[in-house]
Amino acid sequence: MNADWQNGGFGIYVHWPFCLAKCPYCDFNSHVRAKVDVEAWQAALISELRANAALTGRRAVRSVFFGGGTPSLMPPNVVGALIGEISALWALEPDAEITLEANPTSVEADKFRGFAAAGVNRISMGIQALNDSDLRALGRMHSTAEALQAFDIARNIFDRVSFDLIYARQNQTAIQWEAELQRALSMAVDHLSMYQLTIEAGTRFGELAARGRLRGLPTDDAAADMYELTQDICAAAGMPAYEVSNHARPGAESRHNLIYWRYGDYAGIGPGAHGRLTLNEGRFARETEYNPEKWRRAVDDLGHGCTVNELLSATDQASEYLLMSMRLVEGTDPARFSRLNGKPLNETAVKHMLDQRLLHWRDDKLACTQKGRAVLNAILREILP
Repeated sequence: MNADWQNGGFGIYVHWPFCLAKCPYCDFNSHVRAKVDVEAWQAALISELRANAALTGRRAVRSVFFGGGTPSLMPPNVVGALIGEISALWALEPDAEITLEANPTSVEADKFRGFAAAGVNRISMGIQALNDSDLRALGRMHSTAEALQAFDIARNIFDRVSFDLIYARQNQTAIQWEAELQRALSMAVDHLSMYQLTIEAGTRFGELAARGRLRGLPTDDAAADMYELTQDICAAAGMPAYEVSNHARPGAESRHNLIYWRYGDYAGIGPGAHGRLTLNEGRFARETEYNPEKWRRAVDDLGHGCTVNELLSATDQASEYLLMSMRLVEGTDPARFSRLNGKPLNETAVKHMLDQRLLHWRDDKLACTQKGRAVLNAILREILP
């Protein structure tokens, strides 16, 4: 079991928690600060990298992902220092994927060459919408023209560029979404992440919804129709889904996200980061302090900001593997599940789902059909033993 993580590989997630403004739909760990002591943050992130490396020993790193927040607010030299530290502590695979999330503003696009020189080889851009009125409603700080210009700059610098779009937005129709999606697909993008707008408690949108002041959201059926439309249009354009919300041209899938979905190991660095590390005692679920200032103080005192370090049971590991891998079009390996769990999936329920064409076999893996992906949570409840 201690080698199970190698089925997914090993990656590093680095969280930069700061943004210029808080988007009204965002429930990520992001914070607006008037001033950030960049040098102190670099030192703290390096301390936590070293603390994690002391636990894992030297491993091959398949991917590094700078997320946030808005990591493109970081100076390129800080990104380069962190990549250099990761390479020294572990060992970057020769074709390691190093992704940085970026907002498509002109200020941040001007830094793209610096990020490439620092070692970043993939950019993930938070475009979210391709019309100005919806960008304003989503609280975004860029215009459509600025986003398109930033994308063109990124495309000329990086071999791999992804961007995010949000659908089922206020007052959005399926016809509008289809036109927007076709426009996105015409932009020579090789990876798209598309998420339905969800209203989360603790966000500005959540507050407005609770007071009945968030109007124009599509019905659940309309949102489901947009999801199905997305699958069909992207598949026809040569960018099929490889995961519930992610589409890519063959070979352009996010290697970092595949580590999560194939249930590999990953170190979570920075405030609010989560990790999964397999050590001598077993596999641990790890979380760091959420608040940036408290995290910094913990790192100053202890060398790390870890607040949760929970040894996972065999059942927990098997359940997590199933939950993650069944999001993938490639599906889950029942034999691997059995090895982790000590007993197989519910065979009666699996047969029933196969008969209902909610599941199907892809070689030796059990996967959801497109029909099944729409009811994935229900399927998971049934097939767990």
